[in-house]
Amino acid sequence: MSVAIQVAIIMVVLLVVMLAMGVPIGVSIGLSSAVSMIAMLPGHVAFATSAQRLFAGSNSFSLIAIPFFILAGNIMNNGGIAVRLVNCAKVLSGRMPGALAQTNVVANMLFGAISGSGAAAAAAIGGTMGPLEKEEGYDPNYAAAVNVASAPVGMLIPPSNTMIVFSTVAGSVSISALFMAGYIPGILWGMAVMILAGITAKKMGYTSEEKVTVKIALKTFWQAVPSLLLIVIVIGGILGGVFTATEGSAIAVVYAVILSLIYREIKVTDIPRIVAESAKMTGTITFMIGLSSIMSWAMAFTGIPDMIANAVLGITDNRIIIYLLINIILLVVGTFMDPTPAILIFTPIFLPICTSLGMNAVQFGIVLCMNLSVGTITPPVGTILFTGCKVGGVTIESVMKHLLPYFAAIIIALLLVTFIPALSMALPTALGLV
Repeated sequence: MSVAIQVAIIMVVLLVVMLAMGVPIGVSIGLSSAVSMIAMLPGHVAFATSAQRLFAGSNSFSLIAIPFFILAGNIMNNGGIAVRLVNCAKVLSGRMPGALAQTNVVANMLFGAISGSGAAAAAAIGGTMGPLEKEEGYDPNYAAAVNVASAPVGMLIPPSNTMIVFSTVAGSVSISALFMAGYIPGILWGMAVMILAGITAKKMGYTSEEKVTVKIALKTFWQAVPSLLLIVIVIGGILGGVFTATEGSAIAVVYAVILSLIYREIKVTDIPRIVAESAKMTGTITFMIGLSSIMSWAMAFTGIPDMIANAVLGITDNRIIIYLLINIILLVVGTFMDPTPAILIFTPIFLPICTSLGMNAVQFGIVLCMNLSVGTITPPVGTILFTGCKVGGVTIESVMKHLLPYFAAIIIALLLVTFIPALSMALPTALGLV
C-alpha cells in the first residue's frame, strides 16, 4: 500500500470518527491532518511543518477582506439598512402571489449582495419579514422555508467571502472575475425560489391586493439608494481598478458606519460590541483556514489529489458523468462541512480534474460555491437553516418538508450553471476579466 493511500485512510477515518463524535470541525480537521503527517514524517518535522502551514495558510493579504466584509455586514444588520432594503423589495415584488414571501427573497438578494453573508441575511431579513407575514396569516413554516431557501444567494452575488477563499486557494483566479461570474447564478437561484414560492402561495391563497402609488414607490427607492450605492461603490471600484477587493472591504465598513450613524439606528457606543461579534466570527473562519491548510499540504505532499483525479478519470472519461459525480460529492460534503474548510480541502482535488476537461477555473469556483451554499440550508451543519428556523420561530423538522421542493428547484439551477458555461462566464468575459 502506497504512502498516499495510507495517509488518505488515516486522514479520512479520523476526520469521520471525530465529526461523528461531535468534535468541532476545525479541531477535527487539524488533528486528523497532524496525525496523518506524523505517519509520513518524523515527529519533530511533522509538528514544525504543521505550525508553519497553520500560520502560512491564514497569512494572506486577500483574506483580510473577509473580516472587513463580516464587519460591514454586522454594521448593516444593526444599522437600519435591512429595513430600507425590505421596503424597496416590497415595491419590486409588487402584487405577486405571496407578495411578502417574494419580498423576503428580493430583500435577501439585495442584503446578501451588500453584506456577503447568507446567515446575516437570514437573520436580518427574516427577523423583519417574519412578524409582517404572521400578521397577514402566512404559515410560519412556509415563510421560514422561503427565507432559508433564498438567504444563501448572498454567498453568490458579490461581495462573497467564499469566493475570496476560493481565489486564495486556487492561486491565479481573479477575485473580480469570480465576483462578476456570481451575479447570474445568484439571480437564477433567487428566481427559482421566487417562482416556487409564488406557485405555493397561489395554492395557499396568499394573494395581495395592495397597490403602491408612484409617489410612494419613488420615495421608497430614494430611501434605499444610499444602501444600494454600496454595491456600486465597492464592485465598481474593484472592476475599475480603483482599489482591490481587500481595500474595497475596508471602504464598505467606513460607508456602512457613516450610513448607520446618519440613520441613527446605531450609536457610537454600539460599535465596540459589533466589532467584538465580528472578531469572533473572523477568528472562527481564520482558524479553520489555517487548520485546513495543514490538510491541503499533507494531501499535496503525498499526491492524494492526483490519485483521486486518476481514480475519477479511470471510472469514465465522460465529461457529463464526471461533473455529476463531483456535484454529488460536493453536495454530500456540504451537509456536514462548512463552506470555508470544504473549499480549502476540495479545490486542490477537483479543480485540476475540471480544468483538464475544459471547464474554466472561474466557472468551477462558482459551481463549487453554489454546491456548498446548498449545504448551509441542509442538516446537520446548516448554519442558515438553523438561523432561519430560530428567527422564524419554527422547528427544523416542521420546516424541512416545506424546503424539499426548493431543494429541487435549486439543484436544477445548479445543474444549469454546471453545464451551461455562459451562465457564469458571460459577464466576466464581456468585461475582459478572463
